[in-house]
Amino acid sequence: MEQPFIIEPKVFKDSRGHFFESYNKLNSKLVNFNFVQDNVSKSSYGTLRGLHIQNLGHTQSKLVTCLAGSIIDTIVDVRSGHDYGKIYQYELNDKNFNQLLVPKGFVHGFSVISDFAIVQYKCDEYYNKESEQGFHPLSSELDIDWNLSKDDIILSDKDNMLPEFIHKTFFEID
Repeated sequence: MEQPFIIEPKVFKDSRGHFFESYNKLNSKLVNFNFVQDNVSKSSYGTLRGLHIQNLGHTQSKLVTCLAGSIIDTIVDVRSGHDYGKIYQYELNDKNFNQLLVPKGFVHGFSVISDFAIVQYKCDEYYNKESEQGFHPLSSELDIDWNLSKDDIILSDKDNMLPEFIHKTFFEID
């Protein structure tokens, strides 16, 4: 089973700005992934997106990059096994341009801890609305530190209606 990992791209900076290669299929860590869709979101400070997953044959691996601002990217292992419920957190930002590979079988979300953030993620399966599932990002069972005060958190109506985390796998992981 794949494990999450960070890719640290080489960033070239000068007086004009910066340049980095955000994706290369020949990167030895990414050679087994066939990304088919790119998504970009722009969110303001306090926005909390997630925790999302697709199932029923549409489970996605994602390569997440924060192009502007700073986020706390959080994933939770929901594959059956001894790591079920294990939380991983990484700060992704426009200073380090680190990228997070989220393998299939993890719910994913992030919080925006800068004035705004632009996040891009590549997916190896197409979005499928009927296969959407997830957990409430403020689930007491997980007790995730999103690096935001509760008063600053902005949730979508959809995310606010997600169920609490449960300690039983109900996802069909490809």
